[in-house]
Amino acid sequence: MEEKLSFEFEQIKPIKGYPELHWTGKRPYTATQYYPAQLKESYGEPKDGWMNKIFWGDNLQVMSHLLKDYRGMIDLIYIDPPFDSKADYKKKIEIRGKKKIYSDTSSFEEKQYGDIWVNDEYLQFIYQRLILVRELLSEQGTVYVHCDWHKSQYIRCILDEIFGYENMVNEVVWYYRRWTAASNSFQKMHDTIFAYSKTKDYIFNPIYIDATEGQQKKHDKGFDRNSVMIDGERKPQLLIYDKGKVDEAIRNGMIDLSEYARIVKVKSTGTIAHDVWKIDKNNDFYEVYVDRDDSEVADVWEINYINSQAVERTNYPTQKPEQLLERIIETSSNEGSLVFDCFMGSGTTQAMALKLGRRFIGADINLCAVQTTTKRLINISKELESGLSTGFEIYNVNNYDFFRNPVEAKELLIDALGIQRYDSSSVYDGELDGYMVKIMPTNRIATKADLEELKGNIPYKLWEKRKEEDPNGIVERIKIVCMGHEADLKASLEQELSSYKLDIEVVDILRDKSDLQFKREADANIIKENGRLVIKEFYPMNLLQKLSMQKESVDDWRQLVESVFIDWNYDGETMRPDECDIPQKDELVKGVYNIPESATRIKVKITDLLSESLEMEV
Repeated sequence: MEEKLSFEFEQIKPIKGYPELHWTGKRPYTATQYYPAQLKESYGEPKDGWMNKIFWGDNLQVMSHLLKDYRGMIDLIYIDPPFDSKADYKKKIEIRGKKKIYSDTSSFEEKQYGDIWVNDEYLQFIYQRLILVRELLSEQGTVYVHCDWHKSQYIRCILDEIFGYENMVNEVVWYYRRWTAASNSFQKMHDTIFAYSKTKDYIFNPIYIDATEGQQKKHDKGFDRNSVMIDGERKPQLLIYDKGKVDEAIRNGMIDLSEYARIVKVKSTGTIAHDVWKIDKNNDFYEVYVDRDDSEVADVWEINYINSQAVERTNYPTQKPEQLLERIIETSSNEGSLVFDCFMGSGTTQAMALKLGRRFIGADINLCAVQTTTKRLINISKELESGLSTGFEIYNVNNYDFFRNPVEAKELLIDALGIQRYDSSSVYDGELDGYMVKIMPTNRIATKADLEELKGNIPYKLWEKRKEEDPNGIVERIKIVCMGHEADLKASLEQELSSYKLDIEVVDILRDKSDLQFKREADANIIKENGRLVIKEFYPMNLLQKLSMQKESVDDWRQLVESVFIDWNYDGETMRPDECDIPQKDELVKGVYNIPESATRIKVKITDLLSESLEMEV
């Protein structure tokens, strides 16, 4: 039985002398309800009772779910929300194993999500999520909000309102170089990252970078950069890039640290100030402070964009560099801290948290983001020491299995519900059974702010004419289709349009149409043969349909597959893959797998190039 919980927030009151941002339809966000989550997949083992977590669903609902157990518990939250860039973001879908030729047709672009908003809708969207972020943040926590020139000025005002002007930690400028086109303005080559805390007692680990040549000459005055004077004796420094490997070497007796004055942990972001040790006669660590030959990082960061050949590149649109998140995580969290990113995307935050020994939670509404992050974390886990908390689980929140890609969802709903389509010039999306149909955003619950576009484009003259002709008659029948909604959505619309007699129906797909099928089902032929599991054929129907439109043929089903996961002992509820076949960029999945003697109930998950998966028991 689902839990019926609700959470209330402190009402934010205006402060005299401080400006406050207002927009049409702005309303307080003072409470939310608990949304259940379903454990779908589990990878690796817990560490000290903890498993990292990935959620697939609307982050408003995910954060509402997290409030039950993690309110005030998260030390670092980084979010890279939509920028309102007025663009659609696409991922290049490329058939595996194809030889590339000039004017290649073996690839096409698939929309992942749109970043086109009505201004007021965008601001309410950000406002509500930042309020939940504040509720989840610990007293020593920091939130980093990544944005660009489109909406940075508004986001800054909202952050001041929610966290307090006095709790701004930094305005970081991320400067990057990239190819540019001719323009009648200065080239836009930076993003802005706002850092805010809840209190003045926030985690902050200073990061240092090498001093310039001029600064070094002024500072050194004969000082040997590679050694330190200790008790009248000069000893060398040991520079390392992986503390874990050095710790292992110490344990195995391969490195005698008594010969060194200090160890300096060097990362791509610079030298970490607090990783400085000396070894005493008893071989115990204790911290020493010595003259530095570098300078603390400023608030302008020059970090390159990810190039097309980079190992870390996932081809996910809007992917951010690992170096950027590495710097943020090193600075504003400690080993073991809990890190959260609710606009997960390609999973860079989770990847770096894993590498740096932090616990993490991630969330995204886009299934491709969840699949991309899953593969990325599995690959990283294989490379890391077993002592780190590499295990993670995947949850669904509010059963968002009904659509795979929010951009396509409107078209799928129109087809699935049998709506008579209207052209794009109409405020309505179509007509169904005498009702004018308006489809709300499909990647989250519908709010009263989402009704503003509808109200702003109502044909009032036509309604007035109908009212005159029949004062007691219904002037319009409106059907609102949504994926969950605020409880008073219908009542609010009726109240604001109370001068007209309306017939309003709200269709909640999650509740009312749970059996609705949006996607054509995939199929596969999987057999057991001579102690092996053999995938003979795989038919991802949606992908094949798109490829047929591209007039592209496929020689081998494996060219269409991103990964194959197999749970040899499926418990009937949660998939715990023992076999994770994730090929490199130019390789194909094996397709044939040895069945272990301990195997009982076998479940296979095949994920195609669109990040859509077929799960079946064998």
